[in-house]
Amino acid sequence: LISNASDALDKIRYQSLTDPSVLDSGKDLKITIIPDNNAKILSIRDTGLGMTKADLINNLGTIAKSGTKAFMEKMQESKSASMIGQFGVGFYSAYLVADEVEVISKHNDDEQYVWRSSAGQDFTVTRDTVNEPLGRGTEIRLHLKEDQTEYLEERRIKDIVKKHSEFISYPIHLIVQKEVEKEVPVEESEEADADEEKDENKAKIEEVDDEDEEGNKKEKTKKIKEMEEVDEELNQTKPIWTRNPDSIQKEEYNAFYKSLTNDWEDPLAVKHFSVEGQLEFRSILFTPGRAPFDLFEGKKKRNNIKLYVRRVFIMDDCEDLIPEWLNFVKGIVDSEDLPLNLSREVLQQNKILKVIRKNLVKKCVEMFSEIAEDKDNFNKFYEAFSKNIKLGIHEDAQNRAKLSEFLRYNSTKSTDELTSLKDYVTRMPEKQKYIYYITGESRQAVESSPFLETLKRKGFEVLFLVDPIDEYAIQQLKEYEGKELKSVTKEGLDLEDDEEEKKKFEEQKKEFEPLCSTIKEILGDKVEKVIVTDLISESPCVILTGDFGWSANMERIMRAQALRDSGGMTSYMASKRTFGLQPNHPIIRELKAKAAADKNDKTVRDLVNLLYEAALLSSGFSLDDPSLFSNRIYRMVKLGLSLDDDEGAAAPSAETDAPALEEVTESNMEEID
Repeated sequence: LISNASDALDKIRYQSLTDPSVLDSGKDLKITIIPDNNAKILSIRDTGLGMTKADLINNLGTIAKSGTKAFMEKMQESKSASMIGQFGVGFYSAYLVADEVEVISKHNDDEQYVWRSSAGQDFTVTRDTVNEPLGRGTEIRLHLKEDQTEYLEERRIKDIVKKHSEFISYPIHLIVQKEVEKEVPVEESEEADADEEKDENKAKIEEVDDEDEEGNKKEKTKKIKEMEEVDEELNQTKPIWTRNPDSIQKEEYNAFYKSLTNDWEDPLAVKHFSVEGQLEFRSILFTPGRAPFDLFEGKKKRNNIKLYVRRVFIMDDCEDLIPEWLNFVKGIVDSEDLPLNLSREVLQQNKILKVIRKNLVKKCVEMFSEIAEDKDNFNKFYEAFSKNIKLGIHEDAQNRAKLSEFLRYNSTKSTDELTSLKDYVTRMPEKQKYIYYITGESRQAVESSPFLETLKRKGFEVLFLVDPIDEYAIQQLKEYEGKELKSVTKEGLDLEDDEEEKKKFEEQKKEFEPLCSTIKEILGDKVEKVIVTDLISESPCVILTGDFGWSANMERIMRAQALRDSGGMTSYMASKRTFGLQPNHPIIRELKAKAAADKNDKTVRDLVNLLYEAALLSSGFSLDDPSLFSNRIYRMVKLGLSLDDDEGAAAPSAETDAPALEEVTESNMEEID
């Protein structure tokens, strides 16, 4: 109803541009809300265009017959006035809360009339001789239902106006009766009566010292309570987005942000813009100074963008307005073009929304670029919202390249502060073709990873990706500025070797072929293949994953999913493991000699299993059977202490452990044989 009143005011203002005399009947354009608690009537009055008798019959007699619609059709060519929705539909929502509705209206060209109806088929229109003259405009009186009297409460009215109509162009006044205490002077005759009736104590009189300028005479006063009409303007916050950004101070933006979001901190950045052309809308977007505690909470609101249509609030949870990865951005969008259905709460599926969404994402990316210009601010931003940027890279193919500019990681050459992909590329040696990265559970784990050994020696920088979401983002990113991103934990990594190194490596491959096939026999299905690798230079062996399956870290993340599918997808995506041997390592050379002497030697089998399990751990995998691994370690400890299994009889636990180990190991060996 307030939006309808605003329409009527827009119409009279529009008429006054060509004919100023239409405002002679009242220049003050405003909306007034008057609750009457005793009569249970809520009145909404405007000084707008008003309706003639014919208008009342035509517009209110038929649901959704709208004067505004006809007005809009007439205005379509000049496009110089914009109105909301259809008067009839909006008006009939009054019957949700009222049994009977009266509409008192006065148009400049007609007398004052009253339209009455109790939501049935019939209505009456009579000339108004009872109510006070309006001058011009319309007053709607709602005779509220018994269970809807909350709409007379001052707090409820203020809440509704603040939420939906705070930024309407015209002042909205609320007139309420309030009990106020006043001091009035006591007359002499009253004073005498008061002395006589002191015992009955009917009128409580308080003496107040009032210094008189002339002779310090004491004037007696008394306090009385009386009802007073209080007129309060409800929409004093002006729509800051309708102003020119150049004329708005930073403090004004900060104050608007705080009133919009109830945050106590200033925003980190603001983007104020308008879009014109096929579509018109204005918007202010804010990046908060810190992430909320429930940023990725499943059941919370999808986003924090409030949608207004011609300064009337529509909704603050429009999923199509902004993608999920930008759910931390707060702000408003005020459109001139969005069509609404009767509830003003649900937007009809509309391509305009897609255009708004595209523009909002573009402007958000621009805002982040502005933040990136200040290193301290960007560090603050990245700490709070890096997950959102990575989620954006995962979900938003269109803006993936732009968002990759905002990624920051530690690396083998930048351990103290984060480095961008751009800086990484500028540091790359000429012969380096790829951007190398390693994923893992923590920085500590990846820094000491065996996969970095050769790359460090060659002077190639490796990025540390230790956030679980990095695994998802990097799968989508694939390349940056034409340079492919390569995981160093996957097989087939090209390390830019020269011809001599390649030749030497091929010879080693041939030399170690018998050992590789022996180890494959021993490990069976645990590994897909056993190869010689030049990825490591200090460790004896590592576990590499296939090029297209999950990495060890991704496998760990997927296993930790509470609702994961324990069968199909996991077993299908879990990468085939490749056992990589470092041919120059003394352990591997000695193992080669032992296996060549007797490949069925029990010690060879034990050592191969131990090396495999140790490599699993150092490569970031988890053990399928930790107890078997620990038993092997205990046996090595015994050997180191020169203890036989028989000597361990003194310790009962050792006695029971050892035979069990023998049985397990033997039976395993027999199975493999």
